[in-house]
Amino acid sequence: MQFPDDLYYDDQHGWARVEGNIVVQGLTDFGQRIAQEIVFVESPRVGREVEQGQTFMSMESGKWVGRIAAMVSGKIAETNEELEWEPTLINESPFDQGWLVRIEMSDPAELDKLMRADSAEFKAFIEAEAEKYQDLLG
Repeated sequence: MQFPDDLYYDDQHGWARVEGNIVVQGLTDFGQRIAQEIVFVESPRVGREVEQGQTFMSMESGKWVGRIAAMVSGKIAETNEELEWEPTLINESPFDQGWLVRIEMSDPAELDKLMRADSAEFKAFIEAEAEKYQDLLG
């Protein structure tokens, strides 16, 4: 599984890439593997204000409905409209074409609450999750 070093991560298998004052948010490779094939994505409206940790969208796979929480506070600047017609982009390209939303960040200090791939906290989290989902991961 991939965990690019330049991204931030949360404990819900989300990733965040900072592009100036915009945070691009998506579901990690690990997250899409345990969710399995994504069949539906309900995106938020552009302009909606979100708070870090607040659920603001959902997605479904054959056996799972997941609520996605904002990794940072701010305003939804853009949603990935491709996911409406091709939600499996999340499975096929989780760090590129399968991004979920772009959030205009209101408080960059919130990034400090997220994990980095090289942190001990993140490594321990992934180890625990890999053990928990070992049957799905094969």
